[in-house]
Amino acid sequence: MTDPFRRSLAGLIVRVFAWLPVTFAIWYVAAPILLWPAAFMAEIIGRSAWADIIRGVERARAELTFVTTLKAGSAGGRSGDIVVGVDLLLYSFGLPLYAALVLAAKEPRWPRRLLFGYAVLMPFVAWGALADFLKTIAITMGSQIASQTGFVAWQREAIAFSYQFGALILPTVVPLVVWVVTHRPLLERLRARSGA
Repeated sequence: MTDPFRRSLAGLIVRVFAWLPVTFAIWYVAAPILLWPAAFMAEIIGRSAWADIIRGVERARAELTFVTTLKAGSAGGRSGDIVVGVDLLLYSFGLPLYAALVLAAKEPRWPRRLLFGYAVLMPFVAWGALADFLKTIAITMGSQIASQTGFVAWQREAIAFSYQFGALILPTVVPLVVWVVTHRPLLERLRARSGA
C-alpha cells in the first residue's frame, strides 16, 4: 500500500525542498558544461545582431566576456576597448529548480522530462545574458559609451525591459510553466485527491 503522504501535495513540496540543495550543487559545479548551449546561442545571436559592436565573445567557466568595438576615453587622450562580463549563473538558476521539481515528482520518463526542460530553458538563459550585456553598454556605462552604440531612447527602454524580464521573471516562471505543462496528469491526480 502506498503512503498517502508520498502521493500528496505536501509530500511533493517536501521532496522538492530535499532535492534543491542537490540540484543547486550539481548546477553550480557543472555550470560550464550545462550552460555551454546558452553561451553558444548568446554568442551567435550577439555577433549576428550587433556585429558592429561585438568584436568577440570569450567563455570562462559560467561567464561570458563580450569584447566590443566601443572605446573608453581617458584624460591622457588614450582609449581602450570596452569589455563586458556576464555571469550566466544569474539567468540559469531555474535549471536546478526545474530539476528538483522533476525529481521530486517521481513520474515515469523523468529523464526525458529533464532533457526537454533543459532544452526549453537554454534560449531564456541566452536572452538574459544578451539583455544584461546590452543594458550594460546602453545604460549602465553612461552616456559616453551609450552614444557609441547608436541606440535611441525607445531602444534603450526596450533593452531595460528585456533585462528586467530576463533577470526577474524568466528564470523563475519558465521552469514552473514547463514543469506544469509536462506534469499535468500528476497535478490532476493531486487535485482529485485534495478534493476527495
